[in-house]
Amino acid sequence: MKKRYLIYTVIIIGIVALIIYRVTENKKANSQGNFKKAAPVMSVEGEVLKPQKFDDNLSLSGTLESNEEINIRSEIAGVVESINFEEGAKVSKNQVLLRVNDIELRAQLSKARTAQQLASENQRRAKLLLEKQAISQEEFDISNADFESARAESDLIAAQLYKTTIRAPFSGTIGLRSISKGSFVTPETPIAKLVNTSQIKITFSIPEKYVSNIKVGNSLTFTTSDSKEQHVATIYAMEPQVDIATRTLKIRAIADNKDGKLYPGAFANVILPLETVNEALMVPTEALIPIQNGKIIFVSKNGKAEEVKVETGTRTNSLIRILSGIKAGDTILTSGVMSLKNGTPVKVNLKKSSN
Repeated sequence: MKKRYLIYTVIIIGIVALIIYRVTENKKANSQGNFKKAAPVMSVEGEVLKPQKFDDNLSLSGTLESNEEINIRSEIAGVVESINFEEGAKVSKNQVLLRVNDIELRAQLSKARTAQQLASENQRRAKLLLEKQAISQEEFDISNADFESARAESDLIAAQLYKTTIRAPFSGTIGLRSISKGSFVTPETPIAKLVNTSQIKITFSIPEKYVSNIKVGNSLTFTTSDSKEQHVATIYAMEPQVDIATRTLKIRAIADNKDGKLYPGAFANVILPLETVNEALMVPTEALIPIQNGKIIFVSKNGKAEEVKVETGTRTNSLIRILSGIKAGDTILTSGVMSLKNGTPVKVNLKKSSN
């Protein structure tokens, strides 16, 4: 009987030992499994955000235009008698550029002036006769009308004769001519182009959200595609309304060009100052991640990456201004951000804030 109890006792002890063993092993396995499932800590670079002074400038594309520009044409038809300019030369205001043959007009003017003299004499005689009541008022009015008509005819022909001499309406540089001496020209015949480039106009458009920042008299700088030299211009005119199709406002500025380095038609890279921000939050562009409904930045909080939706402003070559979403003192993550997820454990290697 005792032997039987002893056997039962050994069996019970063995079962208890087996249960304890299995429980211990399961705890070890669970512990190892949890350890394997724990997310690895990522090593990333970051910086503590500090406010800085920032000149908020808008970079735009523009076109250079001459201050004044016209196509020289003759107001009357005729044969070119003389050309009084050299192609590509400087000309002065009122300088004679071209003469059209005027023989017929001179003959017509001589005939008209003779008729005017006769009508003038008839008017004088009619006035004397009217004073003596030898003719009626109606007869005097007819002679007076004849005189006025003859004088108007003379003036008309004299005006046409004046137009046979084509003068420069303003000082500038005349381009390549498209006619020769002896050519028959009409008002539709292009002769040459005259441009004034002592000053250059810059025409460009800005998005409507910046319209309130721009006023006539504001200064700007610009460069051209053939040179890195900066030129200064002053805004002198703005369109009175925003273009509905493009949602932009056209603006025109003017710059001195006494040295002749700027050419009409050239491309201009315009730098338009908007405002100076004393405490701007600037982050490296690589820290910014575009998403469907905006942009996010990862910040480090309690050893983990946390995504924050932000509103952005002006962008430079390497930095972008953040308008809302983060604040000074936040630690932003700047490297490896494309591999991060919300809540990823991170080890941040801090670097100095970009200036």
